[in-house]
Amino acid sequence: MYHLLISIIFSLSYIPSSNGLSYPEWEGGRSEIEMEDVNDDGNIDLLTIGDHGSPYVNTQEHGIMVYFGDGQGSWSNYMNGDFGYGGIAIGDVNNDGYKDAGYSMHHNYSSNDFGDQLTEVALGDGTGMNWIPWDDNLANEGQDWGMFGTDFADINNDGLLDIGANSFGADDGVHLYINNSDGTWTHTFGFLGGNSTMDFVFGDVNNDGNMDFAVAHQYGTVYFGDGAGNFTGADGNLPPGGSLGRPGVSLGDVDNDGGMDLAFINTDDGIEVWCYDENQDLWVDYSGNLPSSGNYQATQLFDMNMDGYIDLCVYGNGIFELYLGDGSGNWTYETGFTLPSPGDLSAFRTGRDADHNGFPDIVIVADSGSWWSYINKVKFFKEASTPSQLEIKPVYPKGGENLYAGSVRFIDWISAVPSGQGYVKLEISLSGPSGPWYLIADNLPDNGRYQWLIPSNYSSNSCYIKYTLKVQNDSAVAITPNAFSIIPVSVKENYRIPEIARFKGKFIFDKTGRILRFKSPSSLKPGVYFVMDKSKIKKIFLIRNQEVIW
Repeated sequence: MYHLLISIIFSLSYIPSSNGLSYPEWEGGRSEIEMEDVNDDGNIDLLTIGDHGSPYVNTQEHGIMVYFGDGQGSWSNYMNGDFGYGGIAIGDVNNDGYKDAGYSMHHNYSSNDFGDQLTEVALGDGTGMNWIPWDDNLANEGQDWGMFGTDFADINNDGLLDIGANSFGADDGVHLYINNSDGTWTHTFGFLGGNSTMDFVFGDVNNDGNMDFAVAHQYGTVYFGDGAGNFTGADGNLPPGGSLGRPGVSLGDVDNDGGMDLAFINTDDGIEVWCYDENQDLWVDYSGNLPSSGNYQATQLFDMNMDGYIDLCVYGNGIFELYLGDGSGNWTYETGFTLPSPGDLSAFRTGRDADHNGFPDIVIVADSGSWWSYINKVKFFKEASTPSQLEIKPVYPKGGENLYAGSVRFIDWISAVPSGQGYVKLEISLSGPSGPWYLIADNLPDNGRYQWLIPSNYSSNSCYIKYTLKVQNDSAVAITPNAFSIIPVSVKENYRIPEIARFKGKFIFDKTGRILRFKSPSSLKPGVYFVMDKSKIKKIFLIRNQEVIW
């Protein structure tokens, strides 16, 4: 049989699915937890380095803690290492096909190389149980208290995942490092000082093909990358943050323009969503009817009902709420649930589907109990529906994105599998939704994510990915809803824009057709522009003071 993607709209609901998450017992304080298939068996696992109780502080928590998933919502724990209390990221940093871990912490108590630095990377062997330190030169810039929120991305578009991290509370700042491919790392951006509320996440906000990041830090929230490891503050006209910055940050493409947008908790503990307008170089308030005050602590932007529009999940003090988005800044309350009191936030993630029912699930770590005995509990919630047919749905890219040839990006999907074990084939067209199609990878575990090293010879503004899900003799197919672009490697060459005199008699205008007036080419912001000379139009892509015409 052969199925095309069919969208069905219905009410979402969530059921607890935490069997196996009670061991080890946690203690208290913040943490970070990620959903990832660390052993490539097709089932989502949960990974963390725990809270204040790690390692062995009134608990059995220690090291990299993996809760292996069985594809139905049950879990089994394995731990390795003598360190903890921090954030974690998962990805393949040395491109050997195995998932690796990056993590930052407050309790770097280990007596050996595995766990003795405030930020580290460790190579995995495909089991999720064994780790080899690969972390020279990390956290050597004066960090002495602790680091926390951690994420991976290819910030210099060289085909290797790099790492960034936010401070544990005060003083240690924000730091990013480029991967040198040999177990050493080069500090490329960062600063010491300031307060934080832990969170750190990568994403391309201004859609120039270079990774940016958002961070919950006193000195600023959004920073634009230049593709060489340098970053510039880009808070612009965002409303002021508090003494701890803008807590609970998350990124997602709310307005479907290809660039990531921002959600955060405001100074009244309410929820705000702001979209970045690349053409106008400003932030636009998409908060609409969201609660402007409350007791919220964290946000997650993701398409929870898989209708093509980003939704907003929020959590705070024992209350989870889901608001459905329409891409235009209107939000509709969909559902919610409560956790035992007091429910103070430790960690919060959405976006992956543990039971293959076609809808993403939720994991929350929050404290419960009475004063003097508050203990963090790990709670997982499955979306409750049962799939009736085989389906696969694209998540990223979904159209409008600019990606660099030669860089690493993630291809994401969500699948619905009524029964059996699924495998996924990924193909790309550089010539529109009808193909021809070229193989990206085949026989992938149906875990919702593939780390893609984009071929360096690719160049097209009409790219589409075809997803084929195979289960025994059945299959389902989906194609990226809209075109995305792959920018050629040549864009990164040092070909400078000519002097302003060479533009006399020419018109330069942006993607909207607006004619630009500027003092010199160096004053232009990075982005896509057009030059008209003698009735001919050429497209240029500007990165700082560089251009390529194609």
